[in-house]
Amino acid sequence: MPMKTILAITGTTAGEDDIALATSLCEEAGVHLSVLIVEPAPAPPTGEFAAMVSDGWIEQRQAGQKRLEDRAAAVTATLAGSAVSADVATAYPELAWADEVVGRRARYADLTLAGPGLLGDDALGSRAIEGALFSSGTPLMIAPAGAKPTIAPRRVLVAWDAGIEASRAMHAALDLLSTADAVHLTLVDPVEGEQGHGAEPGADAAAFLARHGCKVSVDRLPSGGKPIASVLRRHAVDVAADLIVMGAYGHSRLRERMFGGTTKSMLEDATIPVLFAR
Repeated sequence: MPMKTILAITGTTAGEDDIALATSLCEEAGVHLSVLIVEPAPAPPTGEFAAMVSDGWIEQRQAGQKRLEDRAAAVTATLAGSAVSADVATAYPELAWADEVVGRRARYADLTLAGPGLLGDDALGSRAIEGALFSSGTPLMIAPAGAKPTIAPRRVLVAWDAGIEASRAMHAALDLLSTADAVHLTLVDPVEGEQGHGAEPGADAAAFLARHGCKVSVDRLPSGGKPIASVLRRHAVDVAADLIVMGAYGHSRLRERMFGGTTKSMLEDATIPVLFAR
């Protein structure tokens, strides 16, 4: 199904470039832009000193609400000067609930876009990404600094490990993949067998993509002891990919936070846009 709505998430500071990026993408693709501006609200005071600090808490909330209103007015004015169809919404949740707020909003978009400003926001960025991935059922595209996102990529690297997350990402990106000039189905250290990639690693996935009109090739790569994310990033450069498509969090979020993982590494060190699905 062709994309009709892209959701851009931004905070109340350092997000002008993200909005410009999202606007450019939607103008290029002729799709509607939905902007959600999130300002994390201070948690209410608790304990025996709550009454003493409540005035300060109220002032903090009022200041946050003012930042949110000002930011919404500025974004609305910016979008009014563009040719893109757009709407702007705001949210003022406590940080602990920001992921749920983002996830609920993302259910009404075909794709959520996270630009470099959001990715660089240590607090809101991680919450927004988790909300988009775990609470929406729709894909997330990250656009690191210096990268230009597109929903009409010419050369795409699809990271394939035969897992359910990779399958969901591949299905979510089918419209993009079917119009690309080249789709590189990339397997790192693939294991043959019914519990893995089958008798010929990548063959089934490649046949599926080919039936959808994709110009697909299968690239089986050895890791050589390097992290999978590093191999994928290097191969993306080698094939001049302008988009990577991959599943997210094949392991639990807790395990990835504690020990690292491919998703975490790609989120932190991507150099080109990455479309994630889970």
